[in-house]
Amino acid sequence: MDTDELGERLFGALLGTLDVLSIHVGGQLGLYRALAPGPMTVGELSSATGMHPRYAREWLEQQCVAGLLEVDDPTRPEDERRFTLPDGHAPVLTDPGGLAHFPPFADLAVAATSQMPALLDAYRSGGGVGWAEFGPLMRTAQAEGNRPIHLHLLGQSWLPSLPEVDRVLRAGGSVADIGCGEGWSSIGIALAYPDATVDGYDVDPSSVEAAREHVGRHDLAGRVHVRLVDVVADPPTSTYDVVTAFECLHDMPDPVAVLTAARTMLADDGTMLVMDERVPDEFTGPGDPVEQLMYGFSMFVCLPDGMSHPGSAATGTVMRRSTLERYATAAGFASVEVLPIDHETFRFYRLHQ
Repeated sequence: MDTDELGERLFGALLGTLDVLSIHVGGQLGLYRALAPGPMTVGELSSATGMHPRYAREWLEQQCVAGLLEVDDPTRPEDERRFTLPDGHAPVLTDPGGLAHFPPFADLAVAATSQMPALLDAYRSGGGVGWAEFGPLMRTAQAEGNRPIHLHLLGQSWLPSLPEVDRVLRAGGSVADIGCGEGWSSIGIALAYPDATVDGYDVDPSSVEAAREHVGRHDLAGRVHVRLVDVVADPPTSTYDVVTAFECLHDMPDPVAVLTAARTMLADDGTMLVMDERVPDEFTGPGDPVEQLMYGFSMFVCLPDGMSHPGSAATGTVMRRSTLERYATAAGFASVEVLPIDHETFRFYRLHQ
């Protein structure tokens, strides 16, 4: 890549960054939701959302210039132009339950970079920025970003592709969902398997509170129980047919201790499943978009969170297969199997006792 090519690439990245920030604004202020039913003028959008008219006009025009919205006739007076959210863009910008929904990732980026002064201090000192320091926007963005896959893919596609696991859960098996966050993975399993029971475990009080609310709204309180428990410091005494850790192991300061606790929670013929980032097995220099994305998350969220704990393993988001194998072996598991579940972002592992 020569000088001009790099300059063009970075200019494109800058435009993308500004789009992401504008999408955060649109999501947080309810602008896309207001536009979903049909075209609006600046005044109508301002009245519907409470956004100041001058800012509403700037946002609408920026969205048109960026190609996210359309305008009926740009030659009409400013207060008469009608702006439209195209049908094909609505699922991306307004459907929080859809697999294409993007605003949570914009929120995640904003939540991360809002802590830039603290991140710079951590980079110099070797300290960290803990999960709670990123604030509620980070927590909800993480949960909302993963909600669609847990509700649409986990129980409908991924787990049914594993015959032993599917059979156990259909027969009313028990699941321990470690690092359940706001509970969408636990809910997704329970919705897909009406006879199964799920105990979700997490160490973040706000996540647990939110998870319990989500469980209640899905009428699953009888089968899904979310507990504020550190499974390392206070290991559950129950044993489970399936123990899961969905996209959380790389964040944990002591993943070996977590996997050791998980192994003690498994029934003799139980299954331990880990879902984590689908990154290449080796570092090779220039990487694919998924590896680029995960290094970005690692720099600004996951590694600083991990480093905020004394004695942390400091895994970071880019947890390669060899790293997981090392953790699993140290925790007493015999082997690690990569499961034949195809997804562009995530990889599934089974840890054998």
